Formats: sequence, C-alpha cells, structure tokens
Amino acid sequence: MGKEINGVSRSRFEMFSNSDEAVINRKLPKELLLRIFSFLDVVTLCRCAQVSRAWNVLALDGSNWQRIDLFDFQRDIEGRVVENISKRCGGFLRKLSLRGCLGVGDSALRTFAQNCRNIELLSLNGCTKITDTTCNSLSKFCPKLKHLDLASCTSVTNLSLKALSEGCPLLEQLNISWCDQVTKDGIQALVRCCPSLKGLFLKGCTQLEDDALKYIGGHCPELITLNLQTCSQITDEGLICICRGCHQLQSLCVSGCANITDASLNALGQNCPRLRILEVARCSQLTDVGFTTLARNCHELEKMDLEECVQITDGTLIQLSVHCPRLQVLSLSHCELITDDGIRHLGGGPCAHDRLEVIELDNCPLITDASLEHLKNCHSLDRIELYDCQQITRAGIKRLRTHLPNIKVHAYFAPVTPPPSVGGSRQRFCRCCILL
Repeated sequence: MGKEINGVSRSRFEMFSNSDEAVINRKLPKELLLRIFSFLDVVTLCRCAQVSRAWNVLALDGSNWQRIDLFDFQRDIEGRVVENISKRCGGFLRKLSLRGCLGVGDSALRTFAQNCRNIELLSLNGCTKITDTTCNSLSKFCPKLKHLDLASCTSVTNLSLKALSEGCPLLEQLNISWCDQVTKDGIQALVRCCPSLKGLFLKGCTQLEDDALKYIGGHCPELITLNLQTCSQITDEGLICICRGCHQLQSLCVSGCANITDASLNALGQNCPRLRILEVARCSQLTDVGFTTLARNCHELEKMDLEECVQITDGTLIQLSVHCPRLQVLSLSHCELITDDGIRHLGGGPCAHDRLEVIELDNCPLITDASLEHLKNCHSLDRIELYDCQQITRAGIKRLRTHLPNIKVHAYFAPVTPPPSVGGSRQRFCRCCILL
C-alpha cells in the first residue's frame, strides 16, 4: 500500500486525481478510447461527457460524431443545437438526420453547411421551415453530398433543384416527395448535371407530367429506384421513356397513376429485367395481358402491390407462379375476380415453399377456406390479410394455423346481434370486430 493521504492510499488518490481520474484512462491510449466511444449513440455519448473531464473531451471529440440521428429528440431540436453540432463535428460529420425537426430553419443550416463540408447524407424530411435558401447553402458548401431527403419541405421549388445540380454533382439519391411546387423545369436542371442519380422519390409531386419523365429517362441511365406515387398526370408515354432509358431499374412505384395501361407493363417487361419491386395500386386499367408480359420477362420480382387492379384474374397469378420464383410480398386486395384457383397455382409455385412471406387478400369476395388450404405449405408465410373475405371462416383459419402456428392472420367477422338485455339496467355491448 502506498502512503495514505486523508485516509486514501496514494495509488487510489492518483487514480481519481483531476488529471487522471480512472485506471481505464491510464491503461488505454487515447486513440483506443476514442475508438470505443465511436460505437456509442448520441444519448450515451452525452452521458459519458458528464462523467469526468477526460471523458468529456473524448465524448465530444468530433471523430465520434460522424453519424448523427436526432429523430428521437425532434421536438427539442432548435437551430442553435444544429449550429453547435456543426461547430463541434466540422469536417468529421458524414451523416445527419434532422427528420421531423420542425424548429430548424435556413439560418442554422447555412451555418451547418459552412462547417460540415464533407457531409454525404442529410435528411431534412419534414423540416417545414426549409426553403430554397437551404439548398443554395448546400450547393455552395457541400459538394460531396450524395443523399438528400427533402420530403414534405413544401417550400422547396425548382430553384432548389437548379442549385443542387450546380453544386452537388455527386448526388445519388434525392427525395422531394410532397414538394408540389416542383415542375419539369426543376427535374430537367437536376438530371442534366447529376448523372449518378440512382434514386428519385417524387411521390405527391402533382405538377409533374410526361416531359419530366422524358428528361429522367434521357439522363439517368443508372437509376435504380423511382417513386411516382399519386403523380396523377403521367401516362404511358412518360413511363415508356423511363423504361427505355433506365435499364437498371429495380423498384418502381406508380400507385395512384390512373392513366397507366398495359403499354407500361409491356415496356417494363421488355426493358427492365432486373425489376424487383412494382407498386401499381389503384391502376385500374391494368389487365392480365400486361402482367403476363411482365412476369415472363422480370423473373427477379420480389414485391408486387396490385391493390385495386380490378381487371386482373387468376391468369395473372398463374403467370406469377410460373415465372417469378422470388416473389415474397403480394397484395391482391380489392382484386375481386381472384378465386381459389389462382391461389392454388400460387401456393403450388416455386416461390411458395421458401419465399412467400406476405399475401393480402382483403375484399376478395370469391376467396374461400380452400385458398387457406392451398397456402398451408408456404412455410415462410408470416402474414395474411383477409378483411371482408366473407367466405373465410374461423374454422378455416384454425386449420391453417395447425400448419403455420406463427402466422399473423388479420380477418374481420361481422358481429352477432346480441340478445335483448334481460333484467337489470346494465347495457350490453358487442365487439364490432375480431383481430386474429
């Protein structure tokens, strides 16, 4: 034991001295401690910063703040917080998510852009104070930006896209969903100067027409993901241009684009063999003819949303069962012509045993318990939707569960009218539905 000072041995006193507070600080080099701290999340880093002076220095070192997600604190984040973070992190910061941080505006993001010039991924999803000024700042100071999420930043206009095209040539993924002021002019400026675009999310950009898609098809050969949900003005003409120019396309969403016909499905089948995800909900003009061409050419399909494609029949399911062995998720809700025979082919297809995970059959009135029998050997099936399938019974669901005990079954059964109350004044209530 070393010499005691005020009842504490010298070695222990040194361990807790201001300059060297703990054994771990003496035994491990700073570089290794920094490496350990780099695995901690924001909350843990802030807690560690309060332990001691040494740990405060380590926890707040910019190298530990390369990836920050402030979604859990969105209600408390104001502009000054973003400014302080940017000053602390500087050139270390690569990824920042401010998703839903309503208190952050253009001024704070200008300071951020000036300090964090190596930023590669930035999410401003739902930051409704953001305007074109922020995109001008990003264009001026952040040339390495690759992923930018501006969804629901409704003040963003074509000026933002023009600025980004001038200053962020490495841009690979852009989300401007619900930025409904954007038109073909902004899209044209963007795609001409950002040749590496792989993902475009344009959901709810209701002013976009076929001309915008022509620009995309002509300048984005590496495009992999395209979301055009509820872009109601687009037609086959624009989508065919996309298919002819974007042969690498793997994910396409045109749900709610009611003008789309089988011509678009034919173009997809002929030009985009790598397609994995197709969402065409509420495209009521699509028929078995188009899906036959698609299935016979796109063998890598994994997820299909065909909700309210009201013209399709069992013929589409037969083609999918034969030609699409990787199918995992299939929505057929409100496809009222689907019958047990189509499900029989699907359940006997190559995707059924090891791949199929989710099938949605809400409001398919011709589906009966026989369909559940056809699906009992789909060992990967995790969830089935059966709301308002009036020919499905509790007994049929129970039999399915004997083969697939862990499956989630969502079904609805009309309530039985309760008998009149007998005696007493207590009111009786029936449950309006059962969630199985």
